Amino acid sequence: MLYPIVGGLLIGLSATVLMLLLGRIAGASGIYFNALEVRNKKQLVDSLWCWAFIAGIVIIVPIVHYFLPIPIPERPSGSAALAILAGLLVGAGTKLGSGCTSGHGVCGLSRLSLRSLFATGTFMLSGMITVFIMRSFS
Repeated sequence: MLYPIVGGLLIGLSATVLMLLLGRIAGASGIYFNALEVRNKKQLVDSLWCWAFIAGIVIIVPIVHYFLPIPIPERPSGSAALAILAGLLVGAGTKLGSGCTSGHGVCGLSRLSLRSLFATGTFMLSGMITVFIMRSFS
């Protein structure tokens, strides 16, 4: 299927454009945290591009589904409480790891960051262990 390749190219392109135009890394968790952390006028101005980035992510989904024959995924059948707990754990992990998969995996690796290499390896290993555990005990 061509969609994953196009999606990957668009992610790389958007990360490159963000770095070239604003000198910023397209790490989703950092963008979300920066959008919410406004203490003064300079941070307010800095957070505007973050809000534009977040709005773009939200707005593009219905546009893509309207123009492309991609079915909208069904809602997962899992527990809402478990999803909230997982989201909080991911948020805590991104703070602890100083970034998320997009910041380290896409931007950090492309900048040949050793720290990002270890962080991405840790993300991947943690994901594999989680899938193994969840499939073994469910």
